[in-house]
Amino acid sequence: MKKFRKVLDGLSSSSPGGVASPSCGSAAGTPTSHAPTPQDIHVQETLVSENFQICKTVRHGFPYQPTCLAFDPVQKILAIGSRTGGIRILGRPGVDCYSQHESGAAVLQLQFLINEGALVTACADDTLHLWNLRQRRPAILHSLKFNRERITFCHLPFQSKWLYVGTERGNTHIVNIESFVLSGYVIMWNKAIELATKAHPGPVVHLSDSPKDEGKLLIGFESGTVVQWDLRAKKVDFRIYYDEAIHSVSWHHEGKQFMCSHSDGSLTMWNLRNTARPIQITYPHGKILKDGRKESCKPILKVEYKTSRNSSEPYVIFSGGLSYDKSGGRRPTLTIMHGKAITVLEMDHPIVEFLVLCDTPYSNEVQDPYAVVVLLEKDFIVVDLTQSNFPIFENPYPMDIHESPVTCTAYFAECPPDIIPILYSIGAKQKKTGYSHKEWPVSGGTWTLGSQTYPEIIVTGHADGTVKFWDASAITLQMLYKLKTSKVFEKPKAGEGRAGELVEEDPYAVQMVSWCPHSRLFCVVGISAHVILYRFSKHDANTQIVSLEVRLQFDSEDVISPSEAENNPCFSDPSSPQPPGSPGSGTQDSLPCLKVKSRPVRMPPGYQAEMVVQLQWVDGEPPQQITSLDINSAYGLLAFGNCNGLTVVDFLQKTILMCMGTLDLYGAADPYQRLTRSPRKNRQSTSDFCMRGLSHFYSDSKKRIRTSYQSLTELSDNQVSMDMERSKSPTSDHVNGHCTSPTSQPCSVGKPRITGVPEGPRLTRRGPGRPPFRKAQSAACMEISLPVSSHTEGGHASRRAMLQQLHGVSMYSHDEHHTTSYNWSERESRENSFSRSRSSSVSSIDRDTKESVTTLQFGESYGRKGDALPTACLWVGTSLGVVLLLPISIPTEEEERMEEPITMGPSGTVLMLKGSVLRFAFLDCGGALIQSPYEVWRDPNGPEDPDRPRRRKLINFSPSSSQEACGDGHLAVVCSEKQAKVILMPTQAVLFTHNITESSFLLRADVVSVCNSVCLACFCANGHIMTLSLPSLRPLMDINYLPLTDLRIARTFVFTNGGQALYLSSPTEIQRLTYSQEMTDNLQDMLGELFTPIETPEAQNKGFLKGFFGGNAQTFDREELFGEAAAGKASRSLAQHIPGPMGLENMKAAAGGVVGDLARARIALDQRGERLGELEERTALMMNSAETFSTHAHQVMLKHKDKKWYQL
Repeated sequence: MKKFRKVLDGLSSSSPGGVASPSCGSAAGTPTSHAPTPQDIHVQETLVSENFQICKTVRHGFPYQPTCLAFDPVQKILAIGSRTGGIRILGRPGVDCYSQHESGAAVLQLQFLINEGALVTACADDTLHLWNLRQRRPAILHSLKFNRERITFCHLPFQSKWLYVGTERGNTHIVNIESFVLSGYVIMWNKAIELATKAHPGPVVHLSDSPKDEGKLLIGFESGTVVQWDLRAKKVDFRIYYDEAIHSVSWHHEGKQFMCSHSDGSLTMWNLRNTARPIQITYPHGKILKDGRKESCKPILKVEYKTSRNSSEPYVIFSGGLSYDKSGGRRPTLTIMHGKAITVLEMDHPIVEFLVLCDTPYSNEVQDPYAVVVLLEKDFIVVDLTQSNFPIFENPYPMDIHESPVTCTAYFAECPPDIIPILYSIGAKQKKTGYSHKEWPVSGGTWTLGSQTYPEIIVTGHADGTVKFWDASAITLQMLYKLKTSKVFEKPKAGEGRAGELVEEDPYAVQMVSWCPHSRLFCVVGISAHVILYRFSKHDANTQIVSLEVRLQFDSEDVISPSEAENNPCFSDPSSPQPPGSPGSGTQDSLPCLKVKSRPVRMPPGYQAEMVVQLQWVDGEPPQQITSLDINSAYGLLAFGNCNGLTVVDFLQKTILMCMGTLDLYGAADPYQRLTRSPRKNRQSTSDFCMRGLSHFYSDSKKRIRTSYQSLTELSDNQVSMDMERSKSPTSDHVNGHCTSPTSQPCSVGKPRITGVPEGPRLTRRGPGRPPFRKAQSAACMEISLPVSSHTEGGHASRRAMLQQLHGVSMYSHDEHHTTSYNWSERESRENSFSRSRSSSVSSIDRDTKESVTTLQFGESYGRKGDALPTACLWVGTSLGVVLLLPISIPTEEEERMEEPITMGPSGTVLMLKGSVLRFAFLDCGGALIQSPYEVWRDPNGPEDPDRPRRRKLINFSPSSSQEACGDGHLAVVCSEKQAKVILMPTQAVLFTHNITESSFLLRADVVSVCNSVCLACFCANGHIMTLSLPSLRPLMDINYLPLTDLRIARTFVFTNGGQALYLSSPTEIQRLTYSQEMTDNLQDMLGELFTPIETPEAQNKGFLKGFFGGNAQTFDREELFGEAAAGKASRSLAQHIPGPMGLENMKAAAGGVVGDLARARIALDQRGERLGELEERTALMMNSAETFSTHAHQVMLKHKDKKWYQL
């Protein structure tokens, strides 16, 4: 019976595609002396579908393509509209809300209902929306769609419920904010201008009520006409005509004069007493030339005219107006004129809009400006007006994510608690100085730290080689630390070798990162095929950077003679680098793309470079870019791979441990039968190549040096190469199509291989008809349209379109001079039948057997089936769905570890999956996640203690230490772009298999912890986010989250623990989301409050007698003029009202929670008390006045008491 069970176990382990369901029997009595079998595995899974829910949490970064700006001076919150229909509302740090119009139409203008907790947006689809800000997530209350006219300008007076709307036809309509319906009161353009005027005045570009009289409305038309309309009398008070077009108008607070900005760069001042001509015309940046002509200037797009109590001179602030002669080499400017002083502030980007922040919301009071908010195309700054040098405020928001385009992202949740304070203390020394010392003026809203917070860090890599660490705890984002990887290399100079060819591109662009928060090791992969290893230190140091160079180019096509193979071994010795003029290469070969600094480098505290590994050029071809990376501090090993092979580096001994082609990793266990390729004409010989001269060499290699930059995982067909090109190991002996070469033979180096790369960018040779190479781009810049269909044929076509966009090439055969068509449906049908024969002639001809290393993972595992104890292993996944295990023998003693060599090599273990391998993870037999071993951090530059020499402290999570009842095995989770498998080690029995998708493919897969358990989270190319239980791979969630409209999302989407994920939603913004129901339920408590109950400031005191006897005699009742009773109803065809879920009358009752109710009650009580106090004071004054009057009357009576009438 025991023998029969062993036979069954052997059968289950020998079928890689089979699915063996675990037995329901208990494994309690299983002895621990043998490896577990599938019948021994019984994991109690706790995750259910109810634990998962997709929800966007918060968006960080600068609003992409901003269009407009608004500020509430009482609530002190700010809103920014964008071209894609988004609204960002900002307050104090932590108060950051993003909302989106469903239509996606550009936001033209924003208007706050000041201190009312509401916002009006005017969109490019001629729709007005009223947003409720009295809830943590704003919602639309009403919408009004204009059908026959285009909206150009809106104005909402303070404490008014009537919104003025100007249109492209020149008409002005009035909208009731409470009901959001049009009034019958309309100011037609032909009534506003003179009857004798033949030309149309143009669209309405300005609307404002007079500060002196709210019944007067100033209307500005684009042509240069300005009209003041008397709302009561329904007639024009005056008309102003000017030759130049008007861009903006600004009132003096007294309402007696106003200023206009014009298209010729002039400012005109107008007085209401004489409107025939302006009282002043100025050209702030224009001069009178010698011939009497004035310099032509750019338009002044906006002007603000503000008065101050502290100075008799007003502030005049405007954008634009530079002369065309001067503006050619100058940047966009903001000009501040205060008296005779003129200050010009140059901006890095074009100005979209600016606002002047004032103390009072009343337009008829002295404004007292204290700051200017400037919205640029790619930045957001606030200028302090209270200081003479006009410094800017330090921005508390993460608006500089896109300072250099983002090329990769990484997300780490549940980090060690001490890592954030350390990074912050080091990064604080990098901050710029010279900011204003005053507090940030946008200080509205309230935000408290949520109850469920844990350390989270986001790492972003950028095109200029910088890496930024961000504190992402509690759904906020704050800059921690900035690392510049370019400081490791010498600056490339024009004309100096190959580096000079890269100056115009992004040679330092970060392609991927690997970070161990526990050991604080950090590894960066750059686009120039380089890997930089950093260690963290609290002390500065002078360090000599170790540089290793690797030749990782394999192709049997160019093996000329055995002598060449001997002169070009595949194992590179850093102590004896190969000469540049080695046989078979040009005079510039065997050199990397960049030059590492050879002198000792002084490094400040923080991350300090220790070692650089670079791939070399071979045969005038650049090295293929790196597609996979992993680092392990406990082993002291670094591994990376590309489409040519795998390299393993011992960073403790600073040596190259392994450098192998992908095919050599199989040994004799190659599952594919690879036929020889049809011969083609070889390239020019070495002598011919050298005779061409260096000028020809560089001009030719420059064409091939870059494809369009692919920043993260490259998506390609892993069963069929993009180039349809055969490749073999140069050491292979081919007998009947079988690869029988042992891996111990030396590897020769030939031409670089061109292959389909499943991850990372790729480099290709240009042939006739191939698209020209483009400049390196970041992931943030990739915006293409990818039609993703759920149907099978549509999925194939969209897959092909995506691959062509990713690689920048079409489908080509191995012959560069001829293109080859390919039947994608035929390929998919063969892929679905995964157990097909690989040795058929059709498969041999059509299928490219070159593989790239797509993922790597160090960990404690079993390299062979017969292993009794786990050892250090490297798991290798390839683009053909093959999983290879490389056992590693590492000396245990620290002294031996630094001196004795490490041995590793292929074990012959091969596992198979559909599609390119994306992710590895390890579970114990109880279903718990096994972390990779790591070394506890110690400061490499810290002071030495002679009595206690420092030793490495390793933390090892061995599978045998995590369970007792189930033996010494563990579970390996392997996920490819098509399917996932759970494999029992060391028997290699496949316990569970799940085909995740048939018509699409996965872009990202991670094993994450959610709700005290683990699951497999997947993001699919068709926009679906899925989670699978572990180890049973049972589907828990499958939600169509978003269509994949551009490659930016594909390259930057990452999962992390705690049910969170992020991606780059635009070139400037990071979108975070959660797929956990628990976090979705608690999200309301984590978000900030936009509205806080604040008493509206009182208007300026107008004097006792004037206030006591009724104040301003010119009272203006808008309801009496614009209401339905007086003005009637507007035409139904003019605009369509779209009601929201709740009306304005219910909006105030929705302010958040008991605290808000208590605060409002307290404020109302205070207001009542203040009014009672005022009433008491007025009553006392009246009593005193009455007593005085009585006394005077009594005295007069006594004086004239005894006199006759004629004596008076």
